[in-house]
Amino acid sequence: MQTIHIVPLSTPRTLTQAAWERLRAADRLFLLSAQHPCARPVLEAGLPHTALDALFDAAEDFDALAAAVAARLLDAGDCTLAVTGAPDALIAALTQAAGGRARLDVLPGVPLGLAAFPERVAARRLCANALPERLDPGEELLLEELDSRLLAGEVKLRLLEYFPDGWEAFVSEMGEDGAFSRRAVPLCELDRQKRYGPTTVAYVPAAPFEKLERYGFDELLSVLRRLRAPGGCPWDREQTHETIKESLLEECYEAMDAIDRGDDVDLAEELGDVLLQVAFHAEIAREQGRFTARDVTTGLVQKLVYRHPHVFGSVRADTSEQVLKNWDALKKVEKKQQSQADVLESVPKNFPALLRSRKVQKRAAAVGFDWDSAGDAFYKIGEEAEELSRAMAGDGSAAEEVGDLLFAVVNVARLLHIEPEFALAAATDKFIDRFRRMEQAALAAGRRLEDMTLAEQDAVWDEVKCGKPVGKS
Repeated sequence: MQTIHIVPLSTPRTLTQAAWERLRAADRLFLLSAQHPCARPVLEAGLPHTALDALFDAAEDFDALAAAVAARLLDAGDCTLAVTGAPDALIAALTQAAGGRARLDVLPGVPLGLAAFPERVAARRLCANALPERLDPGEELLLEELDSRLLAGEVKLRLLEYFPDGWEAFVSEMGEDGAFSRRAVPLCELDRQKRYGPTTVAYVPAAPFEKLERYGFDELLSVLRRLRAPGGCPWDREQTHETIKESLLEECYEAMDAIDRGDDVDLAEELGDVLLQVAFHAEIAREQGRFTARDVTTGLVQKLVYRHPHVFGSVRADTSEQVLKNWDALKKVEKKQQSQADVLESVPKNFPALLRSRKVQKRAAAVGFDWDSAGDAFYKIGEEAEELSRAMAGDGSAAEEVGDLLFAVVNVARLLHIEPEFALAAATDKFIDRFRRMEQAALAAGRRLEDMTLAEQDAVWDEVKCGKPVGKS
């Protein structure tokens, strides 16, 4: 089997004896980059080699580079690759590409970050151009190969999502003699340095909780645990699922109100309040040993992946209608719903009645049980109104007939693609506005509503409804 020796060049001052001996003994030596400062020992010793800088120039991204390097090495037989900079990701990619075709012999070496900051052995080392999706401000970081102002700006913006603006970081660069110099810089000035290069390393100390200015979901959970711990907040410690369940609904309505008002600042705050309720319930469940916040997010991610096979699988869905059809079918299987009646019954009974009735009607319509048009459904309103009239005269249950009438109205709204909850809310707002203007008109005429007859109130109401100026007749 082919053997590929991987030799980290580290830095001129930290190149190990074993690495140097392997380089000198190599029959076929590839140098990842002859332009890198850490390649100087190979060049100065005049070791025969093939530089792979052209692959860097041709590759559009890291994956393309790794594939090109792997292809070159696998065609070369037994060989040695001298790697520069922060090679961890490249070594991992080469290992995967080699599979069972070649054995990789990776020699240990001193990472670039530890050559610059040898005392920071506990820090998490990251390549500056490949930061993970999520960072932990409670973890000290070594960012290797900060090689341009543009990259430094991108890294700064990512870090400022977690660390304070003025948080002190340290930047280190390797000199001609292989020694590193370092200087302290505020994190917000990471992209305002004079020089950047392949040996530039940034060290970011961990930030304690009390110094943070921005917070994530984990910090929210930590605060909740502190509030509910012995010595925490008496009110928070007393709460249960039952005592705060109404708050979840209230916060959702307040978020919807912020959306309707187009107030982004208020919406951000209200969504935070909704998230607090989710985290609160998850923390209560964790304390009881029932489930954790991670169980909540795990279930959510699994559901999103499962119900989007057109994104994460091979199913095709070119339109929103196809997506929703697939979603409903997968949901039915997932919920183990044996019949369409099961699907109807799965609509939560705690939903607002108008919303629940619309969802039930929509799910019944999914199997063809529906009116042909809103016009056809409209006649049902008259039929239900007649039945309510008879019930009011003593023939039947008025409450039941009112429910049937409302259900018929929701059917018409659904077929007209009108959300009945929103339509009723708008009608209520309109009533309040007209009532206010009616009251103002009465006061302008020197009258109070409570002193007026219903006929007089109706007359003012009609004026307001017709849009006449307040106080004019």
